[in-house]
Amino acid sequence: MDYIRYIDKTHEYYRKQGYDKTYNYACNEDIPFTPLKKPLSEARVALVTTASFILLDEEGHPLEEPGFVGTNELEVSTAPSDWPAGRIMSTSGDHDRYQTDMEDIDAFFPITRMRELLAEGAFGSLSKNYYRTLPNYSQRKTTEVDGPEVLRRCIEDNVDVALLTPV
Repeated sequence: MDYIRYIDKTHEYYRKQGYDKTYNYACNEDIPFTPLKKPLSEARVALVTTASFILLDEEGHPLEEPGFVGTNELEVSTAPSDWPAGRIMSTSGDHDRYQTDMEDIDAFFPITRMRELLAEGAFGSLSKNYYRTLPNYSQRKTTEVDGPEVLRRCIEDNVDVALLTPV
């Protein structure tokens, strides 16, 4: 099996764009995870993503304008977990087009798979909402602003497990 060396590919891509400084990846000495206190089959699961997308109404019109990515403001929003997959549209232009197609919602926001796993009994329930935080490429903002807000919303929704899908 051939492995895709994403970090190397990413560094090469940005060097070709004229950036000479290599991205400084986060390194966390402490692991902020909590052991699951119940079987996964009884847990409430939330999906948390950095995918840029908008929700569409029944006629296919956007319910919101694509936001500016990369501000220092709070950039956490929700999407109802029962929202139809066909009414979600990617607004991302920066993804690996060789490996995936952003037309396939489950490639970056696997809500169909979540519903299938729920039906199979893999977990107890889905959270009321899924959570989206726009990528800012700021480790400080992620850990001090957006991350705590996602956690607050998960606690408010009685989430036991968060599945993270970074894009």
